[in-house]
Amino acid sequence: MFKILGAISGFLVLGFIGLILGLIGGSFIDRLLAYGPGGVNPFSATRRQSVFLETVFILMGKLAKADGRVSESEIAHVEQFMQKLRMTQEHRFKAIALFKQGAVKDYDIHPQLNVFLTACGYSPDLKQMLLVYLIIMGLSDGHLNAAEEELLQAIAGRLGYHPAAFEQLLDMVMNQMHFSAGSASSANTLDDAYRALGVDKDSSDAEIKRAYRKLMSQYHPDKLMGQGVPEDMIAVATEQAKEVQIAYDLIKKSRNLK
Repeated sequence: MFKILGAISGFLVLGFIGLILGLIGGSFIDRLLAYGPGGVNPFSATRRQSVFLETVFILMGKLAKADGRVSESEIAHVEQFMQKLRMTQEHRFKAIALFKQGAVKDYDIHPQLNVFLTACGYSPDLKQMLLVYLIIMGLSDGHLNAAEEELLQAIAGRLGYHPAAFEQLLDMVMNQMHFSAGSASSANTLDDAYRALGVDKDSSDAEIKRAYRKLMSQYHPDKLMGQGVPEDMIAVATEQAKEVQIAYDLIKKSRNLK
């Protein structure tokens, strides 16, 4: 944000040279706000990837235990999830241990959330992807029970989400999943498509295109890996992007968008 403001201000005052100086100064302020006085992310990509994996599976264990017990179906869903990710054997063993750790009765997730926020909290995309993984896990049996939704709301709040923003994200992911088979799985196909993008039928063409581009950027594999999502955990984001694309194509067709 300050990079852009600095560039504009510098250009107006000093022309092209001012634009360059404004970019440099604004970038420094952006890094300072994101990472603190050092101006750079103190954690390596490897460290961020490790923290992301740890947090996802610890919270999955906590989510599975939210109603008091971890069912056989929930264990099966986690197994399917890991297969879907095509995780390395090393990550798979680590993920199982972390899941069991999170599923321990009365396990306190807040220290792990603090670790996540320290290493990854600078990135809105990483926070959103963490919630997307958890929502998909929670919906793996077809619905969220009250205890699961309450826990997800608490986690979202800790990540800085307003309740309304979390509800919108939940609705978007639920409707994106309607397109997981490569086509819509609901009679209300077009309604689902709008909700999958976080817009509605009254949204303008420009608003719809903007929402689509934002989601595709958030789910972009290279961007997420660069920020801290392990490579073998990118499959879910890739699938979500495909679902968004199908939903957008359906809206484009109904509106004759170019």
